[in-house]
Amino acid sequence: MTSTSIEPAKPSFFRRGLVAFVRWFDTSANVETGEADPDAIDWLRVIPFIAMHLACLAVIWVGFSWFALWIALSLYAIRMFAITGFYHRYFSHKAFRTSRPMQFLFALVGAASVQRGPLWWAAHHRHHHRHADTEQDMHSPRHGFFRSHMGWFLTKRGFATNLANIPDLAKFPELRYLDRFDIVVPILLAIGLYVLGNILEAMAPQLHTNGLQLLIWGFFISTIVLFHATVTINSLAHRWGTRRYKTNDDSRNNAFLALITFGEGWHNNHHHFPGSASQGFKWWELDMTYLALKTLSLLGLVWDLKVVPPQLKRNSIEAS
Repeated sequence: MTSTSIEPAKPSFFRRGLVAFVRWFDTSANVETGEADPDAIDWLRVIPFIAMHLACLAVIWVGFSWFALWIALSLYAIRMFAITGFYHRYFSHKAFRTSRPMQFLFALVGAASVQRGPLWWAAHHRHHHRHADTEQDMHSPRHGFFRSHMGWFLTKRGFATNLANIPDLAKFPELRYLDRFDIVVPILLAIGLYVLGNILEAMAPQLHTNGLQLLIWGFFISTIVLFHATVTINSLAHRWGTRRYKTNDDSRNNAFLALITFGEGWHNNHHHFPGSASQGFKWWELDMTYLALKTLSLLGLVWDLKVVPPQLKRNSIEAS
């Protein structure tokens, strides 16, 4: 007697689309599509990510104003600091301490960057440090530029949040809810910019802006530039630059990347001692994130900023 195995039916396009739609708004939705490959790009789920890139082309129609540009630059800077200072150095590495209200405030600002919630970000980043540039590192450039730059998080495996990596953060219900409904903050930011632009068009016409212009410049262009600047630390800072320390990975120090990411480009320094609140180990290595954290510490809003121990700082290829 012979037996035959029956493969499960592939889910319909409608069902996969419905699942993707639900997960846009509730990342914890436990709805299975039956798709087997966790490392394949989920094209239906990433439609909003693609649409945000395409929306930047609307700049052709909304035009330019200095006010819109300054809004875009300001939102880039504020949200970049939330990512580098809090998503990365605080949530991922506990490089300093702060209060619960400040923790949540900057989690909100970080969520406005459209780089998912703080639990997802920290869980993946801690995994990266445990397995940097190995087969288990989802965004190592050893897997190719596209995969390291953005392909990894467009997959089912990349979409998941491993709470086992972040038990210290998962105990906060406000962070769990923010992580679950991470799309809410960006939507509110986009609506706020559109409303502000319409108000200014009526009340301050000398600014030469309007709702659609602020939406395109302040939200879409600023967010997309912010995203691609941030992920260069995955795709480029493990390929191009100098190595001061003999780390078990391919991390590099890159001054240009440090400039556009407010200090994150001193990446070989960071992999040498991830727990430091400062990633610029030399006086000339500009780390704007650390300068901002020092300012917050003077105001009593953060404290116990960790720095690299002097002996570890000297233990470099240069000194050997």
